[in-house]
Amino acid sequence: MKKVSIIIPVFNEKNTIKALLEKVQNANFSSLEKEIIMVDDCSNDGTTEILRELSKNYKVFFHEKNQGKGAAIRTAIKEATGDFVVIQDADLEYLPDDYDKLLPFLINDEADVVYGSRFKNQENSKNFILKNKIANKFLTLLTNILYGAEITDMETCYKAFKRELIQSITIKSNRFDFEPEITAKIMKRKARLKEVPISYFGRGHDEGKKINWKDGIHAILTLIKFRFTD
Repeated sequence: MKKVSIIIPVFNEKNTIKALLEKVQNANFSSLEKEIIMVDDCSNDGTTEILRELSKNYKVFFHEKNQGKGAAIRTAIKEATGDFVVIQDADLEYLPDDYDKLLPFLINDEADVVYGSRFKNQENSKNFILKNKIANKFLTLLTNILYGAEITDMETCYKAFKRELIQSITIKSNRFDFEPEITAKIMKRKARLKEVPISYFGRGHDEGKKINWKDGIHAILTLIKFRFTD
């Protein structure tokens, strides 16, 4: 039986992590064996204590200092043993039931990478904060211009990979610029990429959302940087 590794970077998500794990466990995995890998990026709100307890049943790794989402993903990718790797945020913005939309393309060798697009599902339009929607569309447009791509959602969390591909890519970004970096390097490798519509339930900064306008600037610079260098 093939296996999927679900990697979850975690920082200050004490209010959502247990509910998220329950949804992941109950999700349809296309009959795949699963492993769940969580990386606590030095949380300071009580999340670490929750994860230490959960480490009895899950693979959990702890950063001694806060480094960012990209660094947590990098740690988790090294530990993944599945045939496929799916990235899952620790909040409840994304629906793990959508895994079954992403994974068949990998299982059937129809793609090397699958992105879950929030913009391909029209029902999500009411679930975006307007400024975040505009920023996401601009960054996706810039990606398409720089890399000759035709994707609709570069910044999506839901990215699924063949493990040998994602583990062969050197990831340098420590923060949210992981998304443009990994997309840039996938495009430059000419990997087969598919997009599928997914559900999305965006939250605001008052609910714990951490990305901000500075991360948008970093994303622009990252896209330009990796267009001309590795």
